[in-house]
Amino acid sequence: MINRLILHKLREELTQPEVLILLGPRQVGKTTLLKMLQEDAQRKGYQTAFFDLEQPQTLADFNLSDRAIIQKIVKAGQIIFIDEFQYVANISKIFKAVFDLRKKIKIICSGSSSLEIHKHLKESLAGRRFLYRIYPLTYRELKSFFKSYLFDDYLRFGGMPGLTQTNSTERKGQILSELLGSYILKDIKSLVKEENIRAFNHLLYLLAENQGSTISVNSLASEVGMSSKAINHYLDILEQTYVNYRIYSYSKNLGNELKKSCKTYLYDLGIRNVLLKDFSGPGRKDYGTILESFVFLRLQTILQPNIEIKFWRTKDGGEVDFVLLKDRKPIPIEVKAKIGRAEIPAGLKRFLHRYPEVQSAYVINGSVDDQVNLGKCRIHYLTFDRFAEDFQV
Repeated sequence: MINRLILHKLREELTQPEVLILLGPRQVGKTTLLKMLQEDAQRKGYQTAFFDLEQPQTLADFNLSDRAIIQKIVKAGQIIFIDEFQYVANISKIFKAVFDLRKKIKIICSGSSSLEIHKHLKESLAGRRFLYRIYPLTYRELKSFFKSYLFDDYLRFGGMPGLTQTNSTERKGQILSELLGSYILKDIKSLVKEENIRAFNHLLYLLAENQGSTISVNSLASEVGMSSKAINHYLDILEQTYVNYRIYSYSKNLGNELKKSCKTYLYDLGIRNVLLKDFSGPGRKDYGTILESFVFLRLQTILQPNIEIKFWRTKDGGEVDFVLLKDRKPIPIEVKAKIGRAEIPAGLKRFLHRYPEVQSAYVINGSVDDQVNLGKCRIHYLTFDRFAEDFQV
């Protein structure tokens, strides 16, 4: 079983009082993590119980009053694992009641992060829960398990755990197609009107096609044939279910900078490629976009409350792929498929000229590991492999 990098943090949570919630899209490994944590808890002598609410009989067994469910959980063990907890009405209020009983019962659960989950979490569990986002497997995780795992294979098929069971290109494509279909059927069907599913699918395709580019909601609305309000609603749904992410432009209100534009990225490279029906390698036209997306997905795994991801672009064409804000201080990151030496990309040079207080910048690329100085800024050149292994801020 692949050792997830987040597992050691989750193990530390076993002895903490808060309700532990793993959130993320379907099939990224949340259930596997719950089962690994249950095994750890059992080895330490805890009495545990596991409820998989995607199993019809288990869900039927929870068709009880809130009081009866609370008693069911309290009597089940010391550490309770609940998979896909969003299927039970009022579940967060039930968690709150169990937590407030002070019976030293730990609840660890997972959810596919529907809009309802977010609403309930804010209302009922403030100060009583701790959230972790679970992402697809990273290239680093796959390479630590499959020693000869190829970077280009990761760019083609992404990191969905279900793909690790086969070497067949055709089979991987089928699995990704099934994963995409299950998202539409299970998570989206209840949130989007039946007659609008086709438009929603069209939007998904357009987001995949325009990944990494600044998007216009009005243009998307025109192409899909819906109102801008509807497109914004669908973008909200995609973000709340952790399937697509928007990032916004960095600006200090300087006149030439774009202030309200955004770029979007789907949560997995394989999912994007199956939407585009293209699993080809380095020769494809959008290879630069794929590399940029790889960097974005890696940056996401290091997000903390004091870190956010933006990009920088000016009206006259200056741009930096990402600006990582840590404690509100900008760290520009540029992605280049090929460079021959430690040369400073034009967009990065413009950014550093405009923001001379910046002390650290990165150029993620295919071949150069080096460092150079520009003014008081240290520019780090990292290959994609090294970035995947070592990057931290």
